[in-house]
Amino acid sequence: MRAALGALEAGVREPFTPGNLAARQERDAAARPRPTVQELCADGLFEVAELCVPGASDGREVTLVSARPAGADGPLPLLYYLHGGGMIMGNAWSVLPKVLREWALPLGLAILSVEYPLAPRARYPVPVEDCYAGLCWAADHAAALGVDAGRIVVGGKSAGGGLAAALALIARDRGGPAPVGQLLLCPMLDDRGATFSAHQMAGADIWDRTSNATAWQALLGERYGTADVPPYAAPARATDLTGLPPAYVEVGSAETFRDEGVAYADAIWRAGGQAELHVWPGAFHGFDTFAPRAALSQDARDARTRWLRRVLAQSGASGKPPA
Repeated sequence: MRAALGALEAGVREPFTPGNLAARQERDAAARPRPTVQELCADGLFEVAELCVPGASDGREVTLVSARPAGADGPLPLLYYLHGGGMIMGNAWSVLPKVLREWALPLGLAILSVEYPLAPRARYPVPVEDCYAGLCWAADHAAALGVDAGRIVVGGKSAGGGLAAALALIARDRGGPAPVGQLLLCPMLDDRGATFSAHQMAGADIWDRTSNATAWQALLGERYGTADVPPYAAPARATDLTGLPPAYVEVGSAETFRDEGVAYADAIWRAGGQAELHVWPGAFHGFDTFAPRAALSQDARDARTRWLRRVLAQSGASGKPPA
């Protein structure tokens, strides 16, 4: 992990600040892959389509990229996936080749990857409400999508992990679609930046306190730094974690989000819920992206896949989320 981190270009490790945010976003949008539907089909291996569905309000639409193994019969379990990027970067297309290769094909999953609006152009609650609107649409149109509305997992990485945790809270509180699991990979959960790991990894992790504060400020605007931040924006603020679907929570021991991820899993346990927690030793934020061949990265991928297979098998056997 140390060798992989040291090999990264200086630009990758440069902190995000309010002063450089616009330029960094422009650079990321130009450099980040955005594969076409034809490319995502991988010579007929997958069926892929772009769907425009109603957003939360104001006549907005949300783009969902739908993908599934070609020729798969029957309603498939659905992974409703939220991409990473600190709420300020990323897109629904760039994450799909990896998601399709690692999960859709071996597990027989359908995928909906969400193109949610980015901060600061879209501030809370717009991104999470649009993600929730897309989730409700998917559950309501499950038959047309060829998915099983009773076997939906919400998941994501970094900002996407935070959004997935927020969707589980919103769905519980509003009586919406009930996910059978929440896959939270190095999730961005806490706007306060007060944990020990946030201070410990300042200037060391590729996503440190400076970048994190910049992203939260972009998302929350005037709410940033106040007590008026709801759990749907920052799930670590939630005081009631009862009645949530089983969670998979993963962090690295050498990343900013370590302690907030551990605390979230612990809070789920204290509320009587189910969580599987992995703290990968020596791992920094997004380690498996930057060091994909490392043994630790392979172990992490295997653990995620085993959890997904288990939670889907248990929900399929009972028709309900696992107890």
